[in-house]
Amino acid sequence: MNITIKKCILDDLHLLQALSIETFEETFKDQNSPEVMKDYLDKAFSVEKLEQELMRPGSAFFFSMVNGEPAGYLKLNINEAQSDEMGADALEIERIYISSRYHGQGLGKHLINHALGYAVRHNKGRVWLGVWENNGSAIGFYEKMGFVRTGTHIFQLGDEAQTDLVMEKVM
Repeated sequence: MNITIKKCILDDLHLLQALSIETFEETFKDQNSPEVMKDYLDKAFSVEKLEQELMRPGSAFFFSMVNGEPAGYLKLNINEAQSDEMGADALEIERIYISSRYHGQGLGKHLINHALGYAVRHNKGRVWLGVWENNGSAIGFYEKMGFVRTGTHIFQLGDEAQTDLVMEKVM
């Protein structure tokens, strides 16, 4: 299996949209109502919204490619692009999703390591992320990767306010 990382560019917008919807749905559809999911997916992953995110200074998207096929993606934010005020020395992993057919094949670790390298290249001393408090497998994965819980913040999914754990790794 050949795993590579590819920076997402504007020409990849529709692929990013399809992968974003697929992976978010796979991850959260069983814990949320179909109406809430549809509303969130339509707003969060519209072509217009993703284009704005792709063009935003301080944000970058990367695909995890397996044998040339997109298998997951990562969204990183630095400086003012971070979703919470975490300081100039921090990098945020805002999204990291792997298609379910590739789970357990090391892609998550590969993407985290890419994020850590990106942080080093951008002189960031900390990497942080938010993870839903009920996503035990993701929390365990991040802990294995050296992240520790440092707080909480609210993630708005439609009308539902969900609690995310904030996890951080010092470089």
